[in-house]
Amino acid sequence: MKHGKKYTDSVKAYDRAKLYEVKEALQVAVDTSKAKFDETVEVHVRLGVDSRHADQQVRGAVVLPNGTGKTVRVLVFCKDNRVQEALDAGADYAGSDEFIQKIQGEGWMDFDVVVASPDMMGVVGRLGKVLGPRGLMPSPKAGTVTPDIAKAVKEAKAGKIEYRLDKTNIIHCPIGKKSFGVEKLSENFETLMGAIVKAKPAAAKGQYLKSCVVASTMGPGIKVSTTKYGN
Repeated sequence: MKHGKKYTDSVKAYDRAKLYEVKEALQVAVDTSKAKFDETVEVHVRLGVDSRHADQQVRGAVVLPNGTGKTVRVLVFCKDNRVQEALDAGADYAGSDEFIQKIQGEGWMDFDVVVASPDMMGVVGRLGKVLGPRGLMPSPKAGTVTPDIAKAVKEAKAGKIEYRLDKTNIIHCPIGKKSFGVEKLSENFETLMGAIVKAKPAAAKGQYLKSCVVASTMGPGIKVSTTKYGN
């Protein structure tokens, strides 16, 4: 894969083999972010588990103290008598059948988070094939299937992110924008890592945190030392 001059220059600006401390790594990620837009800074954590086994799944959600810097559009599936409650909490859309038809019939996807009250999951389940592959299917583990829809909406708007393993046993998560600066990015990073460490499955054997990399949208990956989080 051929990289542009900015990327190549960025790679020269740091030691690719070194394991950096968190703030150092984030400083490099910010310094090597050369795009003209406010790049997102992401964390990629490889775990020593096997996602093919149900007892080694790592999934959950956490509210980042400084948010993600992204405007989050929230869709709530609920009964008619709770629509106003959801909208008052900040939901962009709330309802039931009309949105299911819109998604199934028109391919409408103008939302980033889906919240559902438990009594709606029988209906929302019909959207599994559409929402599932996009990581948008509501789930109790992520706190997006809940009777307290107002709280779920507020958390999503405040910067709640879901973390989950992909097929290669890596978690990919945004922790904010370049413009946040190192301190805020560091606080978000520590919150996310704390949640991932806490979510370690009992069935996980050997080294849990295999590797960790931070990178801006267009920038190179910087390796982060995970020693302080244990194994």
